[in-house]
Amino acid sequence: MSAARISQRISAIAESATLAVDAKAKALKAAGRPVIGFGAGEPDFPTPGYIVQAAIEAASQPKYHRYSPAGGLPELKQAIADKTFRDSGYKAEASQVLVTNGGKQAVYNTFATLLDPGDEVIVPTPFWTTYPEAIRLGGGVPVEVFAGPDQGYLATVDQLEAALTERTKILLFVSPSNPTGAVYSPEQVKEIGQWAASKGLWVVTDEIYEHLTYDGVPFTSIATAVPELGDKVVILNGVAKTYAMTGWRVGWMIGPADVIKAATNLQSHATSNVSNIPQVAALAAVSGPLTAVDEMKVAFDRRRKAIVAGLNAIDGVDCPTPKGAFYVYADVRALLGKEFPSANGPVRPATSAELAALILDEVEVAVVPGEAFGPSGYLRLSYALGDDDLATGVARLQDFLGKAK
Repeated sequence: MSAARISQRISAIAESATLAVDAKAKALKAAGRPVIGFGAGEPDFPTPGYIVQAAIEAASQPKYHRYSPAGGLPELKQAIADKTFRDSGYKAEASQVLVTNGGKQAVYNTFATLLDPGDEVIVPTPFWTTYPEAIRLGGGVPVEVFAGPDQGYLATVDQLEAALTERTKILLFVSPSNPTGAVYSPEQVKEIGQWAASKGLWVVTDEIYEHLTYDGVPFTSIATAVPELGDKVVILNGVAKTYAMTGWRVGWMIGPADVIKAATNLQSHATSNVSNIPQVAALAAVSGPLTAVDEMKVAFDRRRKAIVAGLNAIDGVDCPTPKGAFYVYADVRALLGKEFPSANGPVRPATSAELAALILDEVEVAVVPGEAFGPSGYLRLSYALGDDDLATGVARLQDFLGKAK
């Protein structure tokens, strides 16, 4: 019998649904079609000029043309530690920081370093599409805990307790959330963190949207709020969202020194150092002011209110108002099974995946279906795009979805 061409481990990994939707939208745009893309979580703003200038100057310095330490430039690691203390009150040493090729590598490194085969990770759901795949690649088992719109997409301690088994090793905690924009209150963060500490669990917390909260809602780092977690917490973060640097590919993980050393060993064989020029750009970003994100937040807040109002004006769509990040997570279960017109005759989409495909084909609006983040019946839309595109896209959705019978 011939061996399979592709390993089972890699064959089991699904393509990133958000990137797939974004790629399809961009391909259609390149072909001249007027597609509006709500798919990718990517600010439409340019990277601030002082950050770009730092990269330009670094590119001319021969020392940055060479290999650098696999774990990151020492000055950037120290700056990340300083920035973390400044923004969330969590004290870490430079030796506890690993600079990674974007936030995704930080996610993968963390789970690959902490998990043994069969270890379980509690994953509050809806989840960012990459988490379960990274957990599986690390040999772990994602255990989904679904919190629906009736509870603001916020999981409770009772739900987490019900998911706990003797194989549970890690609680994944994300606030503000991608894909829902939900933000846990300081009281909820503390309650969940204390529960995890009482069970002896690791907590992996993704804080990449820490600066994007609205309506006076505070960001609370579980690592700071619950010192009882001790050295069983890993913080994931990066410059992509705060500084409009998605394409620069600089993220990081912060954790106990032994975990960071092991993850650095892994990275030394996988990719070695992050490109030096983006590292210098990231140094300028994390060492500088938060003026840029404050300016972006004004636009995001305006768009947030506009998209929520526009979607809730559609019969059969229920869109809670998010308190963070730059996504809305619309409940479209009431539209499934309804009849919609199409170029090929009436269609009755049974799933949100079918509905999203129909929307793209019929009105050239790209949204990501709930299947990418958990159960079917929902659509994620990013409002990190221009105001005019947002208004046009919502108007197309109102017109098309309003035809449901």
